[in-house]
Parts: sequence; structure tokens; C-alpha cells
Amino acid sequence: MVGRSESLEAIAGAHFEVVVIGGGITGAGVALDAASRGYSVALLEGRDYAIGTSSRSSKMVHGGLRYLENFDVGLVREALLERQLMVELAPHLVYPTPFLVPTFGEEKPDRMIGLGLNAHDVLAGATGGRNRRERRWRRRPAEAEESWSPDRHRTIDRDEVVELIPSLDKRDPESAYLFYDCQTDDVRLVLTVLGEAQRFGAVCLNGAKVTRVLEKNGKARQVEFTEAASGETVMVEADNIVNATGVWADQIRPGEIEREEDIPRIAPSRGAHLLFSTDDVDMGKAACVVPAGEGRRIFALPWYGRTLVGTTDVDHDGGIEEVAATEDDIEYLINATNEFMDLSLTESDIVGAYAGVRPLISTGDPRKSVDISRQAELYETSSGMLTITGGKLTTWRRMAKQTVDRIVERAGREARCQTAEIPLGMEIDPAELDAPEGVGKESLAQLTFRYGHAARGVIRLAQADPELAKPIVEGMPDLMAEAQIAIEFEQARSLADVLLRRTRLGLTAASSLATAESVEPLATVMARGLGWGDIEKKRQVDDWFETLKAEGLNPAGA
Repeated sequence: MVGRSESLEAIAGAHFEVVVIGGGITGAGVALDAASRGYSVALLEGRDYAIGTSSRSSKMVHGGLRYLENFDVGLVREALLERQLMVELAPHLVYPTPFLVPTFGEEKPDRMIGLGLNAHDVLAGATGGRNRRERRWRRRPAEAEESWSPDRHRTIDRDEVVELIPSLDKRDPESAYLFYDCQTDDVRLVLTVLGEAQRFGAVCLNGAKVTRVLEKNGKARQVEFTEAASGETVMVEADNIVNATGVWADQIRPGEIEREEDIPRIAPSRGAHLLFSTDDVDMGKAACVVPAGEGRRIFALPWYGRTLVGTTDVDHDGGIEEVAATEDDIEYLINATNEFMDLSLTESDIVGAYAGVRPLISTGDPRKSVDISRQAELYETSSGMLTITGGKLTTWRRMAKQTVDRIVERAGREARCQTAEIPLGMEIDPAELDAPEGVGKESLAQLTFRYGHAARGVIRLAQADPELAKPIVEGMPDLMAEAQIAIEFEQARSLADVLLRRTRLGLTAASSLATAESVEPLATVMARGLGWGDIEKKRQVDDWFETLKAEGLNPAGA
């Protein structure tokens, strides 16, 4: 990506055919789609890329098996098609994971789940060949006949269950349904899509808080924003303005709204997640569907060397800038995990936690949010501003296509969507990286997952400066060189930007980042890269501790 100063210079006072407000996965997708169709594009993000829902998901690219219970077949089919495409377009970043639904003792496999999995198989186009797992994802879309395809679900015996998920050994499982879904790093997916958008000419800027959308001759034509570093007000001209701010979508309004139905009414739903050490919850090689009472289910998944447990799905009536898991959320997730896996986890075992709010669209339906469809909705005001919201991480590309299709349609242009054919980064084998002294295989594997071919740039920095070859957190594979990359190429401006959204250490190792000593090495590297003096460096460290507290990242140390 291009640095902030270059992006600001290119945007200030300029004219673009499309201006996108919002730097989450939907905004990034719109920017890529529009730029790849030949539009000039600027994207403005108020704080940091993926700072909202796009960094707080369950880290899954999936069909949504539970939506079949609501007979939302169209949404599931759409999501499964997108899942397949993401595995092909981003093979280093979106990967298949086996999921288990175990049974214990005398209980029989849940027949309704079995029927749901049959439908899931049909909608996904699952095959019967077990060896397809070994061939999996390493293909381009043009070679679709050789691309990864999920196996049909099957029933496995006790030995295979325990081999896949050692934590279930104490429960002495009888058998399990096994099916496949996919996982990712949600923020890295956003950054990768933004990088591709910039390759097609889009200009992206974070720290650009939009304050007004202005009209000319009754049409939304100008966007005014405050630039974070200087506090200055900046104006940019646009032929088309797209509001892709997710849970903030109903707060962006151009002039007078003639009809309230022209903009969405957001009903936020909070999803909380906890992370545990694999010493406490060893998920081994697979994820697990965990019953959580009253017909609800949560997931326990292996992710970045930790076990991720979530999610809740409850109405959220608090602030949406900084969202934390509540005591009830934490108790609910711990109790469900303990009961299912016969464990004795407490808050003190949590190594990290996070919560986010989903931008569900209010329909006046009195049912709980878990029963509301995640279908995306496109709104258009009388002044022409487009708002795209709803949906989910998996379906970002379709949401973007729907939005840009409308821009093309009303302009009478011919410009087909190309995002189904645009690779998202390039994969690389860890063995191709020349690791400097002290950088182990775990770091190399993580770098190739996170950056793909661009991992070479991280390694070059680590080779040139031994200080950058050191870990950000002792015992974790993330390198100081990644902080330097974040500053130079990913517009990172704070410790939280690096710890929460360039690496994921603020989630996977929050309990190890709760003292000034623990973040001092990172603060020093960032101070050097961003020109902070001692006073600013201390302020940034203090800001990190405020974020740690406000977002409830470290419940064990609360």
C-alpha cells in the first residue's frame, strides 16, 4: 500500500469518479471492484482499516450451516460459492479446516444436523473423494476442474475424533460428523484486498473521518473529512459516493433525507470471543461445534496457535466505537466450553478476548438477532448516495459487485465485474524464505500465511537489522520487522494498529502486553519509524493501555 502522506496529497481537493467511505472488508471490496472496472477511486477510513466488525469476526469464511435452520438457502448457497472462490483467489490466506459435531455415550447423532449437512453438501457441490483434501487449494480459478472442493460430510469413529481434537479425549466420544469449512485472518484479508485495489489505481487513506456529505444541484457530490494528524478539514469531489461504514451506516447522511427508508436502520448485534492457550484447550487439527444451551451453538477453533471460542449473538445497546465482551458473555462462553469438553476454565485462563457488533438491518421483527438474515442490502438516497450494509465477511465480493453494478447501470456504461478473476496476493512456500538467524520455522509459516509472496519484504528487513528479527512478544512468532512494514506500507499509526490489526497479538497475547515493559520494544521501533519524541511515545503507550481496558482485551488482568 501507499503511505499516508502520498495518499493525502493525491486525495486533497481532487476529483474521483467513486469515493468510498469506510475501510472495512465491504469498502475495500467496493474500491477493488470499481478500480478494476476502470473507475478512479478514493477510499476514506475514519480511524484504521478493519477497525470495526471486519477485525472482530469469528475468522471464518463459511456457508453458515445454522442459516439452513431458517431455510435461508439462498444466503447459504451464495456464501458457499464465495467460499470456494476465496480459497482459489487467496490460497495463502483462506484455508479449509475440518469441523466436528461429536456424540458421546449412548446419544445418537443429531438427525436434523445430519439433514442440514446433506443440504450443505449439495449446495457446496461437495465431492466424495477423500484425497481431494490433500490437493486442496493451490489452484487458480482458470483451473477450476482442479480446484479445492470439500468432501461430503461423513461420520468418523472415536479414534479419529480424538486424533483431530485431543481435548475431547476426556469425554470419550462415540463418533462425530465431520465436514469442512474455511478460516482466515479477517484483517489481513481486508489489507490484501486494499492492496489489490491500490494496484488498480485506487487511493486509500485512513485517519480520514468524514464529517459531511454535501450536495450540488441536488446530487451528493462532495465529501468533507478531518485529517487525523493535522486536524485540518479536507474536501474531495465525487461523481459517486458509497457509504460502506457497516455498523455506522445510518450515521452518514447527505443533506436532507426525503425518505427515511432511503437509509438503513442498524440494529447492532454483539458477538464476543475468547482465546485460550492450547495447553488448556487443545483443538489439535480441527474445529468443533459446541452446544451452548437453548438450541444455540458456538465454535471452538484453532487459530494462530490459540483456541478461539465464540460467538455470542445478543442485541447491543451500548456504544459502538469500543466494544468489549461483557461478564455475561464471558461466563456464557466459558460455561459452554467447560460443560462440553469437561474442563475447568476460568477467567484467569483467558489469554485474549474481543467483541464486535454486526450491522444487522432493523426490520421491526421482534425476533432475536440470531434469527435475522445476514442478507446484504443496498440503499440509494434521492441525492444518489449509495449505502451497502448487512451481509457478512464471506460475501464481501458480492456486496461490492452489487454496489458497483448500480454505479455502472445508472451511468449507462459497460464495465463488467472482474473480481472473480483477480488473485488476492500470491502464495509462497516457507522453504523459499531465507530466514535470518533466530527466526524459526513457525515465524516463516506465519509470514507466508499472512503476507504470501510479500513475506520476502519482511524477511529482507529482518536480515538487514537484527533488532527487527526479534519477536514483538517473547515466545510468539510475530517479528518486529512486521511493525516496520506496517508503518511504511500499511499506514499504521499507533501501537493498537500494529498489535490488533497488522499482527493479531492484541488478541492472541493480550495478557502478555499489559505492562509498559512488555510494549517498550515495539514502541521504540515505532517511535523511530514515525518520528515520535519521548512525550509522544509515552502517550502512545498510555493509549494502548486505554484500548486494552476499553475493549476488554485482557479479562484475566481486569
